[in-house]
Amino acid sequence: MILVTGATGTNGREILKALAAKQVPARAMVRAADEAGDLPPGITRVEGDFDDEASLARALTGVERAFLLTPSTEHAEAQQKRFVAAAVDAGVRHIVKLSQFAASPDSPVRFLRYHAAVEATIRASGLDWTFLRPNLFMQGLLQFAGMIRDQGMFAAPIGDARVSVVDVRDNAAVAAAALTGAGHAGRTYTLTGPEALSHAEMAARLSAATGRTIRFVDASDDDLRHAMAGVGMPEWQVEGLVEDYAHYARGEASVVEHGVQEATSTAARDFDGFARDHAGAFGGVEVRP
Repeated sequence: MILVTGATGTNGREILKALAAKQVPARAMVRAADEAGDLPPGITRVEGDFDDEASLARALTGVERAFLLTPSTEHAEAQQKRFVAAAVDAGVRHIVKLSQFAASPDSPVRFLRYHAAVEATIRASGLDWTFLRPNLFMQGLLQFAGMIRDQGMFAAPIGDARVSVVDVRDNAAVAAAALTGAGHAGRTYTLTGPEALSHAEMAARLSAATGRTIRFVDASDDDLRHAMAGVGMPEWQVEGLVEDYAHYARGEASVVEHGVQEATSTAARDFDGFARDHAGAFGGVEVRP
């Protein structure tokens, strides 16, 4: 049996779809039985809470492989380490962890440090493991969809730095491959798209896909802080996001890697495909021949 945590999030939902497409049964771990909405065929719900060891033990009963993803909070490292301990106790054989591009214990970015710390715990656990290290998600732009529809723009403190953004659907394809196939144990897959783009270039690609003018506006760190605080993001996460964007702005996330191809034998999706597939979310107009 496969257990997917983070099942209600962007990555988790795509992983469930990918497993269903392979006709592989799995459990989706949710905090409450009514979460996650309709699930794909072959996927069942199981209740579990990262802060409740007894519930983790129940969710992991009979599980051989697990996908590990928690919400991005200041408790994520402790929660993931607690899950690893519960997985060892439950007899899980293999953990597939969603980490992050450039995870390192020496990073100035708190998210990258905590991912590296959890990776180290998993390596020391004796379990088989596969680490997925995706770069910035293309789907992250959907968080700005309302602004893009209403104002024709989006903003971030990144300047003209390029980032080899990755489609979440590729993250899911790699996760599904690692959860169901052989040859992935002990592998770290760095997941990027096929090219590195600046945010201005992304705006141009979105313009082409939607048939409307969309522009990118470079912002300051304080602009980002204000915007994220305004939507209720806690301070720890806000500061982590500022650190993330400083990492991108320094050009440290521009390398194109081939982890998607290595894991799935399929080329990574490009940004143009993402833009076409989600044009409606960004206010795209119907293009008539």
